Amino acid sequence: MTAAEKLAGSGRFAIRPGLSEAELDAVEDEFGFHFADDHRAFLGAGLPFGRGWPDWRDGDRAQLRERLALPVEGVLFDVAQSDFWYDGWGTRPPSPEAAQDAAKAGLLTAPRMIPVYSHRYLPAGRGTSGHPVLSLYRTDVTVHGADLDDYLFQEFGIGTPGEPRRPTVTFWSSLLQ
Repeated sequence: MTAAEKLAGSGRFAIRPGLSEAELDAVEDEFGFHFADDHRAFLGAGLPFGRGWPDWRDGDRAQLRERLALPVEGVLFDVAQSDFWYDGWGTRPPSPEAAQDAAKAGLLTAPRMIPVYSHRYLPAGRGTSGHPVLSLYRTDVTVHGADLDDYLFQEFGIGTPGEPRRPTVTFWSSLLQ
């Protein structure tokens, strides 16, 4: 049974028919990323619908773009407002504006994070799967599931518990609390 089928079977969420391969390809083309294989399979099996779930089929495109931008925007906020600086970007420039510009350039190499539910994200990347689900709020990053199935178990009490593992996705895993 797929994670989406388990979610549907819980009766806690409305599940619409999954996205077709053509719909998944269109979303990836429109937003410029590729879902990880397990995320893609999840959305193909059934599309959770309602508060917190991104509606990749009929959702407001501007809101989806905002959700995709939130992880980076949150980091940039902390660079400007909380003096956050990632050592991998080199020496912090002295002015806040220059620091934000340098952070923006550094974040171009960070994997794109794709919303799963609320502020829970998986990294993009066709040909990848099994990544831990991360909770991203500015530079506060925590693991909320060893993988997508474990996340559904941890967050909603459905799915299958997994063995804890440390994320290896570049940049974001360095922010773990």
